[in-house]
Amino acid sequence: MIREFASADVFYLLLAARWTIGLALVAAIGGGLLGLLIALARILPFAPLNWLAIGYINIIQGTPLLGQLFVFFFGLPLLGFPVGAWTAAAISLSLYASAFLGEIWRGALQSVAKRQWEAGAALGLTYRQRFTHVVIPQAVRISIAPTVGFLVQLVKNTSLTALIGFVELTRASQIITAATFAPLTVYLTAAAIYFVICFTLSQLSRVLERRLHGAR
Repeated sequence: MIREFASADVFYLLLAARWTIGLALVAAIGGGLLGLLIALARILPFAPLNWLAIGYINIIQGTPLLGQLFVFFFGLPLLGFPVGAWTAAAISLSLYASAFLGEIWRGALQSVAKRQWEAGAALGLTYRQRFTHVVIPQAVRISIAPTVGFLVQLVKNTSLTALIGFVELTRASQIITAATFAPLTVYLTAAAIYFVICFTLSQLSRVLERRLHGAR
């Protein structure tokens, strides 16, 4: 039976948005931890580790996220490892995020001028001290904008998980549309919720940038 789009549907979309935010947060944390290792593997003077990191990045960045979702959701059960939609989505998005965040942070680390390393050495700092106290603080400031820009994309890319049955904001919109036959109203409401989430992230980025640059 067809019904009208009501306030209860808006509330349902807001509840579903929790899963969008939660999934993006899990992917950002998991991808961030792995991405940090990838970034370090890219800059350390050890060729086999560099090649391994480059190969990983090329595979993840060179294949569509939707394909990666399908591999984990449909492929792992064929190998005897049944996974739910949440697990498949979290793993796929974490790996996806790690490749991009690793490259963003690698670029930020390598953009710090070599004379900063030399200045640290002149002060008698060890390699580890130069890396943690001189290079990383500067790289963090450089990487804020591209990192947050990617996180905004990550939030929007969670919508692809609707295709494996994970009920987040986009999947909830599909469910409501099927009941109300009001796709324009439903998807405009969902778009507004996405906008609020992404706009909030962008504003937090600007605040963080001002604080870090003000502390220089």
